[in-house]
Amino acid sequence: MKLETARLIITDFTPDMARDVHLGSLDADMQRFLPDEVFPTEAVAAEVISELISCYDTPEGPYVHPCLLHSGEYAGYVQLISLGDGAWEVGYHIAGQHTRKGYATEALTAFLPVMMSRLGLQEVSGICDAENAASIRVLEKCGFVRVYEGMGMYHGRPWPIVRFTYRK
Repeated sequence: MKLETARLIITDFTPDMARDVHLGSLDADMQRFLPDEVFPTEAVAAEVISELISCYDTPEGPYVHPCLLHSGEYAGYVQLISLGDGAWEVGYHIAGQHTRKGYATEALTAFLPVMMSRLGLQEVSGICDAENAASIRVLEKCGFVRVYEGMGMYHGRPWPIVRFTYRK
């Protein structure tokens, strides 16, 4: 995959991105909202990248793609993950030093239609921690509609969540 937006390149992971992925996973928001996606070492990040690369050509994914600035600097990722039974969920993270610049909205706006078309999807979910105001704003800006707010499963545990749906 290679999508270009005004400020980003959304592409495939390569093994040499492990250091950037490791460092990008250490910011406070990642530790707070996505603790299972924090990679404590570069070696752990390299293992995860290797696994993600192996999923690109499978029908079940997950499809996780790095977002790079046009300079080549790693800014974060966007992803589409199968929930089973034909349901899919979008996800994203922008590393701390790049937040509050609209990169998540820009990346998701470019990524979502391409992946939905590629997989023949008419609907995608977005789920986030109810306290993650930034993620809620991103989903709303990208045309997702809030369908639920309350307790739900989030990263393997019951948690206050907000669930969104996006339809073509």
